[in-house]
Amino acid sequence: MTPQRKERITKVLQNRQPDLTLIMENVHDPHNISAVMRTCDAVGIQELYVLNNQINTHKRFGKKSSASAAGWLTIHQFTNTVACVEAVRQKYNKLYATHLGEQAVSLYQLNLTEPVALVFGNEHAGVTSELLGHCDGNFIIPQVGMVQSLNISVACAVSLYEAFRQRHAQGFYNGTSRLPQEQHKALSEKWGLYEGEALEW
Repeated sequence: MTPQRKERITKVLQNRQPDLTLIMENVHDPHNISAVMRTCDAVGIQELYVLNNQINTHKRFGKKSSASAAGWLTIHQFTNTVACVEAVRQKYNKLYATHLGEQAVSLYQLNLTEPVALVFGNEHAGVTSELLGHCDGNFIIPQVGMVQSLNISVACAVSLYEAFRQRHAQGFYNGTSRLPQEQHKALSEKWGLYEGEALEW
C-alpha cells in the first residue's frame, strides 16, 4: 500500500458515521440504488440496509459509474421486515420514514445527530405500511413546486446532506474516528487490498 493510499483510507475512515444509516425498501431501479450508494459514501455512511420483501433480492451491485461505491460500503440485505428492523434497532435509536402522512414533519425538524436510520421506499409505492408501523415518525422534504415528489436518489441526497450539515456543526467530522476500533481496523485492512473505482491513486 502506498503512503498516499494509506492516508486517503485513514482520512475517509475518520469521517465514517457509525450512528447514521439508510434503509432502502424494495427500490428496484439499479441506477437509483447506485446513486444512493454514492451519496452514502460521500456523507460517511458505512452500513446500508437493503430490504426486498416484495421484489427479488439484488444478486449483485454493478461496478460501473456510481455503483463502484458499493465496494466501500457494508451492505446488509434482508427479505423480512421484522428481521431488518431488529438488526437496525441494535445500533440506531430512531427510524424515520419518508411518507406524506398526517403526522409527518419537515426534514429540518428532525434531530439527525442522534443514532438514526432514514427509510426510503419503492419508487412508485413508497414505504410499505408494514415498515411504517415500525418507524418512530415520518418526514417530508419541503417543496413549493407543482410536483410534490422527488426521485428517490435526489430525496436521499437532500436528506443525507441535512444530516451531514447537522453533524458537521456538532463536530462529527473533526478527524477523530467514531468507528469502533475493531471495525476501523478491519475496514482499513480490507480497503488496503480492494481495487475499486471509487478511490483513484
